[in-house]
Amino acid sequence: MPAYELSLMLRAMPKPELKTTLTRISHAIFNRGGIIKNIENLGFRKMPYKTSAHGLVHREANYIIFKIDTGTQTVADLKEEYSRDVDIIRQRVFRVQEDSDHACTLETEMLPPAYREEVQKMIEVGKTQVNRFTYKFKYNSGLDYYPFQK
Repeated sequence: MPAYELSLMLRAMPKPELKTTLTRISHAIFNRGGIIKNIENLGFRKMPYKTSAHGLVHREANYIIFKIDTGTQTVADLKEEYSRDVDIIRQRVFRVQEDSDHACTLETEMLPPAYREEVQKMIEVGKTQVNRFTYKFKYNSGLDYYPFQK
């Protein structure tokens, strides 16, 4: 399953009500087969600009980030459900890039560039490609000059 970050801006509310809202949000993820890896509370703060949502104007919000693993179709379902939730002012979903398994050691970094493995691969690719600076266009006219040039 792909990894996503779900960032939410929740309306200003007391802590018990905030707890029930977060429980409702997390149950929606669990009911669709998603896995919550982390919940990060960025706190209650002023919004950069006033925003209207569900008929109310909001100037402050609780900022919450969920790190989840779920299917692609589930993300669309969650966005649709959260757009109808009156406690959620704004919601955005971002795809998280997987970490590469590239192991970097000091020994390989201290090698001269010509001896590094990735540089040798680039040299091999460069040998197979046509050099655009030395390549001469062939006119296929049978003449040794281009007849349409002034």
